[in-house]
Amino acid sequence: QVQLVESGGGLVQAGGSLRLSCAASGSIFSMYDMGWYRQAPGKQRELVAGITGGSSTNYADAVKGRFTISRDNAKNTVYLDLNSLKPEDTAVYYCNAVITLPLIGRRDYWGQGTQVTVSS
Repeated sequence: QVQLVESGGGLVQAGGSLRLSCAASGSIFSMYDMGWYRQAPGKQRELVAGITGGSSTNYADAVKGRFTISRDNAKNTVYLDLNSLKPEDTAVYYCNAVITLPLIGRRDYWGQGTQVTVSS
């Protein structure tokens, strides 16, 4: 079982920046593929950025060049740096951890979410 705790959300003006953090419990954090998702009111949850255990990254087109995902395995933490924020980035941001192990299969874990609000 993995527990994920997000922090760093808040209210920011358009063009501003925030750093989201997601702290994970457990001793095999480096094996997890991690991701940040977001869900705006009335919309489906969508992938924002992902980072594998090997630190390969991928981004949604809407955030490429503005957001950066990174991880610190020594601290069991994944980060999302949000720059040049736009009002359309307003959403609840969720941290996700995925691992697939022999005999156990795939396990998916979610944090409770952190609100990001961008004012125009």
